[in-house]
Amino acid sequence: MRNDWILDVLADLRSFAASNDLPLLAEQLDDTALVAVAECNARNERSAKQEHGRNNEPTGLHTVNLGAGGVS
Repeated sequence: MRNDWILDVLADLRSFAASNDLPLLAEQLDDTALVAVAECNARNERSAKQEHGRNNEPTGLHTVNLGAGGVS
């Protein structure tokens, strides 16, 4: 992972919070670190797919036509 530094920063903040009687903040920072790992991994996977020319996969997004014709 190219952005390990963000996890180091979050770990430092969590350590500070735990050492300074801020347990809710420490817990939130644990959750935040999990989100950071998940998002970095997802971004890395997207980048790997683009590098290998597999970027034509469905995104799950739908187009909507609004107006007199209704929704399609």
